[in-house]
Amino acid sequence: MTDRSDGHRLGWLGTGRMGISLIHRLLGAGCDVTVYNRTKAKAEPLAAAGAKVVDTAAELGAADIVFVTVGTSQDLIDALTGPAGLTSGSRVPSIVVDCSTVSAEASEHVRAELAAKGCMLLAAPVMGNPKVAQVGRLTFAVSGSRAAFDTVHPYLDILGAGATYVGAGELARTVKLCHNLFLGVVTQSLAEVTVLAEKSGISRQALLACLNNSVMGSTFSKYKTPAFVNLDFHPTFTSTLLRKDFDLGLAAAREHEVPMPIASAAHQLVQSLVGYGFGEDDFATLLVLQARSAGLEVVSENAEVSDGLEPASSD
Repeated sequence: MTDRSDGHRLGWLGTGRMGISLIHRLLGAGCDVTVYNRTKAKAEPLAAAGAKVVDTAAELGAADIVFVTVGTSQDLIDALTGPAGLTSGSRVPSIVVDCSTVSAEASEHVRAELAAKGCMLLAAPVMGNPKVAQVGRLTFAVSGSRAAFDTVHPYLDILGAGATYVGAGELARTVKLCHNLFLGVVTQSLAEVTVLAEKSGISRQALLACLNNSVMGSTFSKYKTPAFVNLDFHPTFTSTLLRKDFDLGLAAAREHEVPMPIASAAHQLVQSLVGYGFGEDDFATLLVLQARSAGLEVVSENAEVSDGLEPASSD
């Protein structure tokens, strides 16, 4: 990976699976990265890769740019502006880049708090999961200061395959919610046609191979093919997290008076996944739910199939 470090001191707050994957990409590019996680033991393995691990979020204030990956809106507020948060120390970074999926209201609150301390917030939610991040295929929607985006853009290029500046304020939050509403709707549609094919005597592998080679095929349909064919539902994105994004997305639709009949139906199916105990499994379990509604119990086809992911060049 080509060294694109230009002297900025980088911080990273939150070392879950996504954070770890992205931190490794920055370290591999020769960047200076300091990391903090509420449970320090989860961050300590990054020291072997060259990261500096600190004991408090406030210590990241010495960085120029701090990236954030946390789970919920309240986590973001606490991590950045809470009593033990990033801004609780004597110094704050110039730019915070939040890559989490949170509500626009929480983001707006944090943006105002940071601005009062001279720090600019970029909302930069990611499209993809930790495995997609590992191979450099992650993408970002970014909103906030255009000048801040121009400063951060080289690092976003290291982290993924493209960052799109979508405007000021919280607009990137809405882009991410639109993305994930579409994600759920597409997955439910894929589950429906897959179950129809199987009940007609066609293997899931054969159907998906045909679809993936057609104009209807996509990076996403290829990526979900192993889960659909071999029923590997190890979570890349849990049903519970998708439900959260549907809740936020449909709330935004109500705010803007936009009817979303198909997304609303998909929302109830995702809710059913949680109710049936699939909350911590990958949302591809929509296939299982759809099959059961059709009187079909699916079993793994134990087939060799590709997920279509190849590392993106960072040069």
